[in-house]
Amino acid sequence: MTETFVIGTAGHIDHGKTALVRALTGRDTDRLPEEKARGISIELGFAPLMLPSGRQVSLVDVPGHERFVRHMVAGASGIDGYLLCVAADDGVMPQTREHVAVLDLLGVEAGVVAITKADLMDPTLAADEVRSLVGEAPELTPVCAPSGMGIDQLLLTIERMVDGAPRRHGGGPPRLFVDRAFSVAGAGTVVTGTLWGEGLSKGERASILPTGRAARIRSVEQHDHEVESAGSGRVALNLVGVERDDVARGTCVVRADDGWATTDRIDVELRVLPDASGPLRTRRRLQLFLGTSECAATVVVLEGRDIGPGARGLAQLRVERPIVAAVGDRVVLRSAERMTIAGAVVLDAAPARHGRGSGAADRLRIVQGGDPRALLALALSEAGSAGIPVSDISDDLLLDAGGARLEGGFAVRSDVLDRATDDVFAALLVGSLTLA
Repeated sequence: MTETFVIGTAGHIDHGKTALVRALTGRDTDRLPEEKARGISIELGFAPLMLPSGRQVSLVDVPGHERFVRHMVAGASGIDGYLLCVAADDGVMPQTREHVAVLDLLGVEAGVVAITKADLMDPTLAADEVRSLVGEAPELTPVCAPSGMGIDQLLLTIERMVDGAPRRHGGGPPRLFVDRAFSVAGAGTVVTGTLWGEGLSKGERASILPTGRAARIRSVEQHDHEVESAGSGRVALNLVGVERDDVARGTCVVRADDGWATTDRIDVELRVLPDASGPLRTRRRLQLFLGTSECAATVVVLEGRDIGPGARGLAQLRVERPIVAAVGDRVVLRSAERMTIAGAVVLDAAPARHGRGSGAADRLRIVQGGDPRALLALALSEAGSAGIPVSDISDDLLLDAGGARLEGGFAVRSDVLDRATDDVFAALLVGSLTLA
């Protein structure tokens, strides 16, 4: 099974992202006639990148214009590292800051910085501005894409970043959030996207969510080469049983037997950006981005009255269209004014409907804490008399969590077992008195 590291560009419009991708890969990722006519990127672009060691990674080129930040969010959601472009003659600009904020909300920590157009001006000032924005960790490389200046050095810098960065979406059952769907003569429907999880293979049965349409994977491609199976990274799937319109951008392709389900609400830890115009309160409507899906969401604050700029808080997000979510997923939230104002980490992908004062915040704090004893105690409490499987739980841990082991490989809370035992004895006593 092959896996590829995915790098996404970031930066303000006209700071040379697409020209730099062309210099690095030899490919022009602006494929639409309108993009070529206007000289700006509108949609996501993709290209394989060969590093000096011979390792191949994927590049996702994103638009830099403020009108297309939603496309940038979709492209950045699945990346493992970033290539931030800042022009030497412009320095840090508004979309530079917003793109960096989006990367931070998505948890993308690994990255490098290219100071583009370094032939036009001394890159020192732009480099200083970038350092104040991203810190000291990312390596900076001055480049000039048309002449090739600095490209070899940038490739080495990217390779060092890739070697030291973890995969962000390498575990769990596979999900492919579709960013492009098209028809190929003689083959049928093809979708592309960044695959999250363990991988998909040729011949497997698939499900298209949220519609639930069934499909079969006829073939799998990575970087224009057919493979038997593909792990996380950029992937193209040829699907049998669905039409192009069934798999529009934002739909999710999953393996049929993995138990994925859609949800219309998620419990999250929400983080509001410091420069947000005001606090987030219950009933605030925002645009939610998860993977390549986008939909309206209503905020329900679970503790306190609001979540102010620069603060974190627990909330439930109720979405207008079903989404495919998992614990640990990162979402980005934007306002009606098309400004990125917050992000969130999913704590519960299928919660009950609740609000402030319901006790949900206390439960989520336990989930956040991650203490095994506290989590087990919570699971026992929620399971009640039905119990939970305990095949991998030690007796000491079960005892500390207030549980008792039963025959058949299940456990319940000790007080639940005690009550059940008392009820049995009471029933027997009543029965004996009646018989007497």
